[in-house]
Amino acid sequence: MHALQYELTFPADYDMGIIRDRVARVGHLLDDWDGLGFKTFLIRERGVDGSPVNQYAPFYLWNGAEGMNSFLWGGAFQGLVNDFGRPVVQHWTGLAYEDGGAAGSPALVALRHRQRVPEGVELSEAMEEAAREAKRLAGLDGAVCAAAAVDPRHWEVVHFSLWTHEAPKEPGEVFRVLHMSAPERDRLPRGRQW
Repeated sequence: MHALQYELTFPADYDMGIIRDRVARVGHLLDDWDGLGFKTFLIRERGVDGSPVNQYAPFYLWNGAEGMNSFLWGGAFQGLVNDFGRPVVQHWTGLAYEDGGAAGSPALVALRHRQRVPEGVELSEAMEEAAREAKRLAGLDGAVCAAAAVDPRHWEVVHFSLWTHEAPKEPGEVFRVLHMSAPERDRLPRGRQW
């Protein structure tokens, strides 16, 4: 499993209706993409849910590298690049994925929490803790799913979860879900990934 996200941050007075219209127009194009567990089309709006910025920040979980690479290098991603410029693409290796009690329900919000893996910690224990956190989040009321992944270049763990209601009182940035393409969500490996 691979997690991927890019962020497009816009000026404070940017009309986020432009992004909403874009997602309404093109969101369905990934509804049957091979290898895609799911893509959540996410936004943050300045002053909403504590966000200091206007941002479009889709988050993906891929079942393998082939589907992800096909998206990035096969032309689909180029449309975004043509319209907004080439963003930095963050990539994490999957640690854990869990369905929540509300699996299959439409997600209203997403919660993303990134944290550094401190120097001197036992890596196996830090990754076990990240997997346990995904399971804990998935067990909370209203959770659609929760995942944990790690970027070993920067030693950063990302926790990502989807919710049917307002985000729980947990650390992280809150995003609104505009659309979710989930052609192979049922094929995402459950539990710890090693």
